[in-house]
Amino acid sequence: MLDIKLLRDQLEECIELLQRRGGDFAYLRDLVDKDQRRRDIIGEVEQVKAKRNELSKQIGQYKREQKDPKELFEQINGLGVGVKELEKELKQLEDDIHHTLLMTPNLPHPDIPVGSDEEDNREIKKVGAPTTFDFDPLAHWDLAVNLDILDFERAAKISGSRFTVYKGLGARLERALINFMTDLHAFEHGYTEIIPPYIVNGDSMTATGQFPKFKEDAFKVVDERDLYLNPTAEVPTINLYRDEILDGDVLPLRYVAFTTAFRQEAGSAGRDTRGIIRQHQFNKVELIKFTKPEDSYRELDEMLAHSERVLQLLNLPYRVVTLCTGDLGFSMRKTYDIEVWLPSYNTYREIGSISNAEDYQARRGNIRFKRTRDSKAEFVHTLNGSGLAVGRTVVAILENFQQADGTVLVPGVLQPYMKTNIIK
Repeated sequence: MLDIKLLRDQLEECIELLQRRGGDFAYLRDLVDKDQRRRDIIGEVEQVKAKRNELSKQIGQYKREQKDPKELFEQINGLGVGVKELEKELKQLEDDIHHTLLMTPNLPHPDIPVGSDEEDNREIKKVGAPTTFDFDPLAHWDLAVNLDILDFERAAKISGSRFTVYKGLGARLERALINFMTDLHAFEHGYTEIIPPYIVNGDSMTATGQFPKFKEDAFKVVDERDLYLNPTAEVPTINLYRDEILDGDVLPLRYVAFTTAFRQEAGSAGRDTRGIIRQHQFNKVELIKFTKPEDSYRELDEMLAHSERVLQLLNLPYRVVTLCTGDLGFSMRKTYDIEVWLPSYNTYREIGSISNAEDYQARRGNIRFKRTRDSKAEFVHTLNGSGLAVGRTVVAILENFQQADGTVLVPGVLQPYMKTNIIK
């Protein structure tokens, strides 16, 4: 969440930055007024309590002097009623302020493009030329059915729409990509490999920014413990250190996490209804970093390079864009999207996002570090990036490496995992 002190000191600048996202953030002026009233009440309560303590001391003196302390008791009781009313107002103000901060997105980085949607994103590089064919290429959903490696109809029977059964070399391709990506980031890039829980609690969802704003996108578990299916490995991995103070000497911490992710995809009705671009259940290899504030943008650029390396080794054409303010994720300050070329769409589609939340998630999750034993605790910066979305990488391989006879060539780096060089 945003720092209330920053809002006090730079209110208009913060509102101006947030307005670049779209929407009206003038309500933050009322928030700052509430914060001022909150601080005033705290001062009043302290004064009243000091007065009560003074009167309590006088009672003892009255008793020693054999005076009647009745009047003093009445004053103390009156002050007590006043304190209760002030504390009730204080609690309401604190709840209102906290809720408003939870519902307010992160400040966009001032250097990112201002725009309303993906059309306003800024392309910063292209790698490889879009794939061309001397035959009419098929979309991945037709290729996969012809090759009998994805079964959409039986998945719909088992679960419903936006689910898929992987079969044979399709299942092996998915598994090969998970192992390849995880090995690459663990062995070549130096990330610590983890497999976190696939079920997370409400506090974890709040810390990373999914709750309360996007609660409708989550699959809730029917359980009294406020549990949800993991929507991305970012959630359990960021929460590894919730409510902890880290030793600054261990930073940066770098993790590569594999999870199956689950999303309602609320609001996406009618979009990508065919194939496996937009599923309720999908696999991801995610990169997570905890860094010192001064290091986070250098680490962001490094993370981008690590994600790009996956596509480079797979020999897939892609481009990198900087997200504009209107396309930026709720918790993020700056995001790069990696978009892979998909022949069936005749365009580039997102296959990974690499983001810096700065201290926004750390404030929500109370994740701090100390530079020395005696120094003041500071909030870490948190970064997350796709390394990559596995299902969308399957799509890119099927469509870009398809052959005229309906087979699909297996990229060289995957052949040791696949035990074959062709899907047929």
